[in-house]
Amino acid sequence: FGLSEKDLRNIKRLRFMAMGTSQNAAFIGQQMLAELARIPGETLNASEFLYSPELREDDALTVVVSQSGETADTLRAMREVQRRGGKVLGICNVQGSTLTREADHLILTHCGPEIGVASTKAFFGQVTALYLLAIHLGRANGTLDADEGRKLIDDLRRLRVHLDAAFRPEVREQIHAAAEYLATVKSCLFLGRSLQHPVALEGALKLKEISYIHAEGYPAGEMKHGPIALIDKDFPVIALATPGRTYDKMLSNIQEVRARDGKVVVIAAIGDQVAKSSSDFMIEVPEVPELLAPLITIVPLQLLSYHVALLLERDIDQPRNLAKSVTVE
Repeated sequence: FGLSEKDLRNIKRLRFMAMGTSQNAAFIGQQMLAELARIPGETLNASEFLYSPELREDDALTVVVSQSGETADTLRAMREVQRRGGKVLGICNVQGSTLTREADHLILTHCGPEIGVASTKAFFGQVTALYLLAIHLGRANGTLDADEGRKLIDDLRRLRVHLDAAFRPEVREQIHAAAEYLATVKSCLFLGRSLQHPVALEGALKLKEISYIHAEGYPAGEMKHGPIALIDKDFPVIALATPGRTYDKMLSNIQEVRARDGKVVVIAAIGDQVAKSSSDFMIEVPEVPELLAPLITIVPLQLLSYHVALLLERDIDQPRNLAKSVTVE
C-alpha cells in the first residue's frame, strides 16, 4: 500500500480514473470514500483526463483502477498525473503489469486470472478494495472510530453467506424467466439511484457486451429528462429497487414505466411484495447494508446477461470486436 497515516490525513481531494467496468467500480468507490472518509472526489474517464485543466496536486490522490494494468488510455492518464506532480494509487488484478510497476502506491485485488473478455469478478474485487480503502482512510482521518471500522469489516465478512442466496434454485428460475423475455427485445434501459446507479451502468454494459442487445444505464432521476420518451411495450426497464434511502423513489420510477405500458424487471429484496406487484419479473436478492448492496445486486445482473447471451447463442467468452485488454488508444 505504501501510504503512511500522515500521508492519508493530508489527502483533501480524490480523483478516480478508469475505463469501462473499472470506471463503474470507481464511481461506487467515489461514493464510498465520500460516505466513510468525508473526502470529496470525482471520477473521470481516463481517456478524457488529458484534456482537463492542470490543478494543484499536493493535497490530492489519484486512484487509477484497471483489471489488467495495461489499458493504454489509463496508463497515459496516470503518467500525465505524475507529470503534473500528483501521486497515484493503483488498484489492479495483475501483478507485474505496467500499472503495478509505475504507480506510486498499489492495492492488488488478487482475483486470479479472468478468462472471459467481459469483466465480472474483477468488478467485485475492485469494489471490495475501494470499500476497504474507504474504511482505512476514514480511520486515518478520524471520521470513523475503531468500533465503526470493525463493524464495517464485519459487514463485509458476513457478505459471503448472503451471496449464496443469489444462486438458489428459485433465483435461477427468476433470472431465466427474465432472460427469456429480454432475449426477444432490441433495446432496454437499466435504472438505479445513488450506489445502484453505477450498478445499472455495469449491468447495461454486460448485456450489450455479450448479448449485443442495445442497453443503456441511467440514474433513475434522469429518466424524465429524455429516456422516458422511449418507453413502450417493446422497451423494457431493469430497475434496482433494494432497501435504503432511494427505495421509494425507485418504486415511483417503476410506476411511471408501467403507466406507459413498459415491462419491468426489478432487482429487489427477498419477500418484497410491493416491488413484486409493481413489476413483470422480479429477481430477489438478500438485504444487506446499503454500502455493500452493489456487491449483491451486480451478481444477478451478470447472470442475467449470461443467460440472455446463452439463449441467443452468442460467444460469451469472446464477444465480437472486443479485447480483454485495450492496449491501443
